[in-house]
Amino acid sequence: MDCMLDNLAKTEFISICVHNPRVHKEDLWHTHVDYEICLHTNSMCFRKKISSVRRRYSEFVWLRHCLEQNALIIELPKLPPWNPFFSLRNTELVIQRMKGLQRFLEIVVHTPLLLSDSRLHLFLQSDLSIAKIEKCAWGKTKYTVAEAIQRSNNSCINRFEDKASCDSDCESSSSSSVLGLSVDTLRGSPLPFLDCSDSHSDLSSCLSEFPTQEQLGVH
Repeated sequence: MDCMLDNLAKTEFISICVHNPRVHKEDLWHTHVDYEICLHTNSMCFRKKISSVRRRYSEFVWLRHCLEQNALIIELPKLPPWNPFFSLRNTELVIQRMKGLQRFLEIVVHTPLLLSDSRLHLFLQSDLSIAKIEKCAWGKTKYTVAEAIQRSNNSCINRFEDKASCDSDCESSSSSSVLGLSVDTLRGSPLPFLDCSDSHSDLSSCLSEFPTQEQLGVH
């Protein structure tokens, strides 16, 4: 039995990718940027083996606070620091933050104790807002955590499994619940790599950034 468990642990993988920053214009004076989080795994800890959601920096701050409260004996990884001079027009700053967010998630998803927190799974694999994640995790919604994850972004996942790319409607549905903001508020991006005419990247292109099972030593 121990040998079987050891073999299972060796063949499990969790790959996570934070990329595709996108600028949202809320009004004349306020904008924010969010990032696409793609997850690919064969771990039994995750309900979906392939998923894609969008989250902004303030939501990462919320997640770390939740995990810190729930796992007092673990020293959590740091998030990239809040920068008062952070500018959406500064490509280098945005890329640095994006890489820092990915490093944070990579450590979190490879820490078994943290994987018991349902809020982490809803953050990574559902389109729920932070307020709805809190309610769902406390059982105050009509749907369960599993149901919230399963019904999120189904159209994109189904299209990927059919080897077809997500169209713009699919991408819009996956981005429309970031703190209640609709992707219809998206405007022209000041960042050179954020061309709105080519902003609807599909899940297939994201997964191409993950290492293959052979590269991971998984057979």
